[in-house]
Amino acid sequence: MIEPMTGGIAVFDYNNDGLLDIFFANGAVIPSLKKEDPKYFNRLYRNEGGMKFNDVTAEAGLHGEGYCMGVAAADYDNDGDVDLFVAGVFRNLLFRNTGRGTFEEITTPAGIKSDLWSVAGGWFDYNKDGLLDLFVVNYVEWSPETEPFCGDRARNIRVYCHPKYYKGVNNQLYKNRGDGTFEDVTKSSGIGAFPGRGMSVAFEDYDRDGFLDAFVTNDNLPNSLFHNRGDGTFEEAGLLSGTALREHGKPVASMGVDFRDYDNDGLPDLVVTALAGETFPVFRNSGQGWFEDKTYATQMGALSIKLSAWGNGLFDLDNDGWKDLFTANSHVNDLIEQFEAREYKQPNSVFLNARNGSFRDVSSALGPGFQTRRAHRGIGFGDFNQDGKMDVVVTSIEDVTELWENKSPSANNWIILRLRGTRSNRDGIGAQVRIGRQYNMMTTAVGYASSSYSGVHFGLGDTPKIEKIEIVWPSGIRQTLRDVPVNQVLEVVEKGDS
Repeated sequence: MIEPMTGGIAVFDYNNDGLLDIFFANGAVIPSLKKEDPKYFNRLYRNEGGMKFNDVTAEAGLHGEGYCMGVAAADYDNDGDVDLFVAGVFRNLLFRNTGRGTFEEITTPAGIKSDLWSVAGGWFDYNKDGLLDLFVVNYVEWSPETEPFCGDRARNIRVYCHPKYYKGVNNQLYKNRGDGTFEDVTKSSGIGAFPGRGMSVAFEDYDRDGFLDAFVTNDNLPNSLFHNRGDGTFEEAGLLSGTALREHGKPVASMGVDFRDYDNDGLPDLVVTALAGETFPVFRNSGQGWFEDKTYATQMGALSIKLSAWGNGLFDLDNDGWKDLFTANSHVNDLIEQFEAREYKQPNSVFLNARNGSFRDVSSALGPGFQTRRAHRGIGFGDFNQDGKMDVVVTSIEDVTELWENKSPSANNWIILRLRGTRSNRDGIGAQVRIGRQYNMMTTAVGYASSSYSGVHFGLGDTPKIEKIEIVWPSGIRQTLRDVPVNQVLEVVEKGDS
């Protein structure tokens, strides 16, 4: 069961040279769960410029151990260098960036456990103390010794079992103490009271009460929306908020998620991936803590009914001022075609924002190379060549990685904000940014088991100059920038309005 679920990606600048690098999580031998050969190593590729990358895994010390699944990037110790959490099967890894081009593995002394099958992780400051805390997404109880047989014995065809045959487990929350160690607050925070079959996590302050909440996709169970009470505890609000299930009331194989405002109304919405026949759910934030199922109203129901997808992300790919959707497509079952009228390997998809609350599929117009069918999984977003257009990197099971350079012909303007907190966490994770009608938040938790630490990107259309950028930092400080030139990467240091 663990075989089809690896493939997480982290996009981040590990050496502070201004270029985005790429980290890939990788599997291991089964049943030993050991990386007995270099082909199982995790990989770090340094961006050399011009869309060229160099494998620096060995010198960085990041080959890792165990059967790795997902990855989360952030500067948890506020020293100016981006660190990595790698989720895996009974072996989680916390790598501290030394700032000298290398990483040190400090999982055990930091107090991070490795007692469950972890798929993903995410960094957020849930208690607003200026320190990033770690949310770990766990899947099910599993062991290679007790793996059941699923498939057709008469035809000697064995397939991956349906998740219903596995017992779900709780997620975990680690509070950052600020001294390099973490306190397990899973139980006291209430996070541990709601087991599921977790796949990915995304963060936002969906009800605008000043505290970051966590949305967890669950595989064939209702999704979880952990509402932050602001006192160090969470309540599960999935059903009451309308995000646990589609409007038909049935759980789906929820996998990837992005928590962003797709309709430019200033409220963060949820876009989730699932398997063929289930559609890719779209939950529109209508305010007052409630979401509406807009899967079919946005056209995503009809557009995705035959698709299966893992990673996804809402980014403005053509810089017209409206966020588009990129999905990394593939079914989970490599033998699905022998049992159902479904496809295992699929090409990726791009759904262009139609600016009227709906999307349209433009994948077929992206050339024959984009139509290549693979078992896609993790996904990462970033401007790798510094031209202001968001590029995409996608992994696939037992196949090549795809790096898609954004060649959109439009001359639309753009800006990328790199935030530096002083009273907030250094990454500015949780900072809310508004430009005109557009809203975005600084986060690194994007897609399936992946992390995109690529700043806060805005497409600006033909806007010649930005009249006003409004930032609400996690500390509560409000900052306004005026008459900002377009087409630049702008570093913004946290300070209040004068």
